[in-house]
Amino acid sequence: MKGSQSKLSRRNFLLAVGAGGAAATAAVVAKGRPTPPKKNEAVSGSKGYHLTEHIRNYYRTAKI
Repeated sequence: MKGSQSKLSRRNFLLAVGAGGAAATAAVVAKGRPTPPKKNEAVSGSKGYHLTEHIRNYYRTAKI
């Protein structure tokens, strides 16, 4: 009986290590990169040039 108990505890340990590693990886991925604070936001009703999310995306994709 002792041999089967030893194998079971080893299996449980390996399962716990695998699950813990997967949970840690998921937590790191879920946190992701922090987004930079948005600057130069347009004031409602203002006229002229103002930086919007659409323009930021264009500048980001147009970089050489």
